[in-house]
Amino acid sequence: MELPGLTHIGMERCHNLNWKGQFIDAEWDPTVQHGNDRLFWCQHTYNCLGPDGKVVDDEECNPARECYKAL
Repeated sequence: MELPGLTHIGMERCHNLNWKGQFIDAEWDPTVQHGNDRLFWCQHTYNCLGPDGKVVDDEECNPARECYKAL
């Protein structure tokens, strides 16, 4: 089963992108409103905004951003 919101995370992601699923081995629960797998943060800033002040997530963290660092 493919988990919603995690389809873009792969080897082409930013080195600084972190998400809850990296650290917690738990089954995806479709009954949790808004999902519990969409918690992203930047390893550089340790919050939901990157060093450029923009939102951090699996779609926004891409090579178009100056702070992007390929794996």
